[in-house]
Amino acid sequence: MKCMYVDGEWYESEDKETFQTKNPANQEVIEEVPRGKQKDIEYAVMTSRRTFESEEWQDFPPEGRGRILNDIASKLRRDAEEIATLETLDTGKPISQGRSDVEAAARYFEYYAGMADKIFGETIPVQSDILDYTVREPVGVTAHIIPWNYPIQITSRSTAAAIATGNTVVVKPAEDTPLTALKLAELFNETTLPKGVFNVVTGYGQEAGAALINHPEVNHITFTGSLQTGRVVMETAARNIIPVTLELGGKSPNIVFNDGDLDEAAEWVVKSVIQNAGQTCSAGSRLLVQEDIQELFIEKVKNRMLSVNMGRGIDDPDLGPVLSQKQFERIETFMDIARKENATFLTGGERVHVEGCEDGFFMPPTIIEGLDPQSEVAQEEIFGPVLSVFPFKDEEEAIQLANNTPYGLVTGLWTENIGRAHRVAKKIRAGQVFINNYGAGGGIQMPFGGYKKSGFGREKGLEALRNYTTLKNVALKM
Repeated sequence: MKCMYVDGEWYESEDKETFQTKNPANQEVIEEVPRGKQKDIEYAVMTSRRTFESEEWQDFPPEGRGRILNDIASKLRRDAEEIATLETLDTGKPISQGRSDVEAAARYFEYYAGMADKIFGETIPVQSDILDYTVREPVGVTAHIIPWNYPIQITSRSTAAAIATGNTVVVKPAEDTPLTALKLAELFNETTLPKGVFNVVTGYGQEAGAALINHPEVNHITFTGSLQTGRVVMETAARNIIPVTLELGGKSPNIVFNDGDLDEAAEWVVKSVIQNAGQTCSAGSRLLVQEDIQELFIEKVKNRMLSVNMGRGIDDPDLGPVLSQKQFERIETFMDIARKENATFLTGGERVHVEGCEDGFFMPPTIIEGLDPQSEVAQEEIFGPVLSVFPFKDEEEAIQLANNTPYGLVTGLWTENIGRAHRVAKKIRAGQVFINNYGAGGGIQMPFGGYKKSGFGREKGLEALRNYTTLKNVALKM
């Protein structure tokens, strides 16, 4: 059985209860994990608070934080295959994607290691006998609620930035995928990081997660997950008057114009919607294609989707299983809505059984045509390998369709007309716009976050450092 990690020690939950984490490909139990609850969160948060206020951490040099984060990056690469395997068994994703996630995690620690001693303030001219300056100070105890789809990446991107800026951390990984957060704790345990800076409590969202976001000693909450849960997180943070960073998903379009590189675009349209079985907040789940190339382009996408192979993540297929029965039933609900609305399924739409994975939940790559753009299927995040197709006549209609959802996380544009690319990018209401690519290889340095109901605040890049610092102004009369 795995143990939680608090104050530099491994321990079971207060009441000794556990839960199981399972392999999505066959529902086999991988590990027993402690079921943390309010008392365990209390211990972790108060440990984190005590550590933050300690002289040891307050006097810990920024370059020392940077060296430790660099050390974590090296250890992630050292144990990359083990961690990728854990990630794949826990999430179901293909092992090649697991390996990419581990490398991305290492890059986050490497990137923020370089920033630990570069958190600058500035001087402000006020009057001749006043020296006025600002300093950026750590916010304090930071809570990190981690989703189940990219656990090692998302744990790393927020905790690396938080520690780089001098905060202490309490991580609550998703109950479905807790193993790599605990492995990360093992790596921290090998370093000289003061005990109590990095803490992990496993448990269910309604128990451990709720206790963490409600704790009065938490100074900032970072949450990635569903819109519904994000709303609860925000309401709770409002009661405690603390800042939050929310990344709540998307309904992201690829917009393909008739002058785009259609082969390249088709390749990326498919990749963007099948990665991690479509369980990706930035998945390109809508295809907007110019009318005069609609038939040609959809045939290219369809052919690529029909060639996708499915299987256990550890065997490195193109497409692994959906995480759980609960998640699969959510996808099926949307498929039923599309059928009732007389939409056309060009591929997929029904569960398939994969040899050797009879208990796994596999949804093949699915293309749906003929939906009303206002349909629930066209508007809501499905979190599966499902692509909805909509034709457009011109730039104006493409922009209208692209912006016509409650979300605004990512958009892909495919055109060789540089003027068009910039015109459209300017009018798109999304946090990231990719032109003739989609994702830019993970983009560790690129601010990531959304407009509208995709949330607010930015992770990744230098912008993320603002989440974990607070600005103080000092005015000295000379």
